[in-house]
Amino acid sequence: MAFPVIGAPDAGDTAWLLTASALVLLMTPGLAFFYGGMVRGKNVLNMIMMSISAMGLVTILWCLYGFSMAFGEDKGNFLGDPLQYFGLKGVFGGQYLATTDPEAPAGIPLAGTIPLSVFVAFQLMFAIITVALISGAVADRLKFGSWLLFAGIWVTVVYFPVAHWVFAFDGVTAENGGWIASGIKAIDFAGGTAVHINAGVAGLVLAVILGKRKGWPKTPFRPHNLPFVMLGAGLLWFGWFGFNAGSAVGANGIAGATFLTTTIATAAAMLAWLLVEKIRDGHPTSLGAASGIVAGLVAITPACSSVNVVGALAIGVVSGALCALAVGLKYRFGFDDSLDVVGVHLVGGLVGTLMVGLVATAEAPAAVEGLFYGGGVEQLKLQAVGAFAVLAYSLVVTAVIAYAIKFTIGLRASEEAESAGLDESEHAETAYDFTAVGGTARSLVKEA
Repeated sequence: MAFPVIGAPDAGDTAWLLTASALVLLMTPGLAFFYGGMVRGKNVLNMIMMSISAMGLVTILWCLYGFSMAFGEDKGNFLGDPLQYFGLKGVFGGQYLATTDPEAPAGIPLAGTIPLSVFVAFQLMFAIITVALISGAVADRLKFGSWLLFAGIWVTVVYFPVAHWVFAFDGVTAENGGWIASGIKAIDFAGGTAVHINAGVAGLVLAVILGKRKGWPKTPFRPHNLPFVMLGAGLLWFGWFGFNAGSAVGANGIAGATFLTTTIATAAAMLAWLLVEKIRDGHPTSLGAASGIVAGLVAITPACSSVNVVGALAIGVVSGALCALAVGLKYRFGFDDSLDVVGVHLVGGLVGTLMVGLVATAEAPAAVEGLFYGGGVEQLKLQAVGAFAVLAYSLVVTAVIAYAIKFTIGLRASEEAESAGLDESEHAETAYDFTAVGGTARSLVKEA
């Protein structure tokens, strides 16, 4: 079979994937608000810029060679052929539409039932959000130029190959796909391994190599704007329907099922996180609610096509409770994961990926059975292989990248820049300019 396949797209599937792509893109500004509200006011613009800059940088690299590395013909069970779709060659299909050759195939290049160009756009949004997720682990102290260099190298040598392993199925954009998706057939419907475990362990490694913030953990680093955090969580939940239901790659029953399981697990995780907070601290918090929402979204992502309502509830409760407890690991082990990327994304991604092997049921679209539904431990073994292979690869390669940058141009902002705030030192801006509205912060407080 020649690739890309030429034919006529399904209008309904195409409309849904275009919508889903826009929803997933919205997740990155949502993440920017979520992270931005959690840092101090002197670093909020820098935090937002780390997410927004990923939208620009990753887009260019994806269109040049990233899509081809992720979805081209498999090379050595490691990555796709970087030249097959280089510069998105053959994606738009103008040569097929303009031909007068009666022997030429009619239509445009397809990925399943949708235009290949729409599939390229949809998968681009996954690459963007994965890079942006890492930034939360290194808030308040990473030089912006070093972040851009790290992001460009990391997405090239870590994300693009891992996306090939997990998302490239045989016969969609190439004859042979990735070893996790089409070889061992571990289930990761929308990116528990490629996105969340991958970004979570990268954040851990980068935070350790970068070092702790000045004063951490004795100095309290309180969120400066909790409404931003809640707004970001809401945008993430909204956009996540494109992430999960969009991964059905069609307007069909699988999209409907994954939409529901995503909603159920997220709701359960939020309540579970709040319950842990109430028991442990005496107060359920808005930050806890927002964090619980994200934990549930992360955990259900790999499993949303393989569980029923009971399974979605179980994943939500377990992920909400475990992630609420896991965010304290940084104090126990002494790594400064600023915004809990490890506790939420790494732990949540592992919970969701592994629980497929426990609570998957044949009545769900994936039609596999986990241990609790009589399927034995075979699927659990496959899930573990996929999860820990991605974890190990990302850990090792991220460390190499981080050390290389540290010992060349440097990773960390100066002590003076860190003290002044990265908004001013890196961007020459401030998020809140009180003098522009007629006074200083102190005078405005007195007037109020």
